[in-house]
Amino acid sequence: MKIKVFPREYAGGPFNALVLLLSLLAGLVAVGVVFALKEINPFFAIFSIFKGSFGSWFGIKETITKAIPLILIGAGLALAYRAKFWNIGAESQLLLGAIFATWVGLNWGPSLPGWAAYLLMFLAGFIGGALWGMIPAVLKIHFGINEVISTLMLNYIAAEIVKFLVVGPWKGETKYGYPYTDDLPDQAILWLFPYSRVSPLLVVLTVFVALFLCYLVFRSRFGYEIRVIGENAEAARYAGIDFFKTLLLVMAISGGVAGLAGVGELAAIHHHLSYPETISAGYGFTAIIVAWLGRLNPAYTILSGLFFAGIVVGGDAIQMTMGLPAATVQVFNGLILTFLIMGDFFVHHRVTIQREA
Repeated sequence: MKIKVFPREYAGGPFNALVLLLSLLAGLVAVGVVFALKEINPFFAIFSIFKGSFGSWFGIKETITKAIPLILIGAGLALAYRAKFWNIGAESQLLLGAIFATWVGLNWGPSLPGWAAYLLMFLAGFIGGALWGMIPAVLKIHFGINEVISTLMLNYIAAEIVKFLVVGPWKGETKYGYPYTDDLPDQAILWLFPYSRVSPLLVVLTVFVALFLCYLVFRSRFGYEIRVIGENAEAARYAGIDFFKTLLLVMAISGGVAGLAGVGELAAIHHHLSYPETISAGYGFTAIIVAWLGRLNPAYTILSGLFFAGIVVGGDAIQMTMGLPAATVQVFNGLILTFLIMGDFFVHHRVTIQREA
């Protein structure tokens, strides 16, 4: 017998949905095996994860809080991945957005009304993330440097910049020697729903960005150019599409949206700049899975972002109730991503078994 693989010309919506569902189920089964090896009832463990995130008002509010940065970053990554530009640096783009917003909030915020402080902080955050995101695009197009390596390395550089600022020139005089900046002025802090960490402004902004990027991908000329580049870069060049300009804009938008997530974490949750692992709980990496689960459709990242935010919040719950290590959530996420990528292979390829005569 011979196993042969052929490209699949077109996979309809029902087939895509079936593959996605089977991939998720296979991932959950694999996670269940991990729990079983730890002598924990897998059904009870998985049920506890989703009960911890969606089974109470507190869990739902925390899930929405975690979902906001995941949806924003995931929608931006979906845009980049549509163009086959593998942006692994959303973590650094989030941090640069937080850095730019901190400077604006501390220096201009005290003299501005609330609406102006919000506007300038989000604008600065978008610019910071966009500029950082364009660096790997320039390196790839002009110097042929692989974007996976460049975006990944930029994460470490951005993290060290944040550490330098909070223990050096931006160290707050009111923080008693702790490595934080001073708090943002009151008019630069986002209003939250009572007894929660959810900002209504961030919720509206997140949904708007996801839907706008969906429109951009599927209903605009720019989105058509992105999809052509992703399908066949040589054909795009032959058709006269400006490869450099399109990829630069793609990474500016992808990085800028991640920068908005950084502003949200700063202005709604922390109120000051601190160590990078405090500002971002690995959102830039988890959002990669969010983008893939959303089938690289920015609108679908709203649902996938809520799903993975639920895993993060539920993972915290089972750490306390079952004594599992913090890495349990990363194992969960990694297995789900693995099976999603395997499912994506079957969406684009057809596998047949042929018997030799």
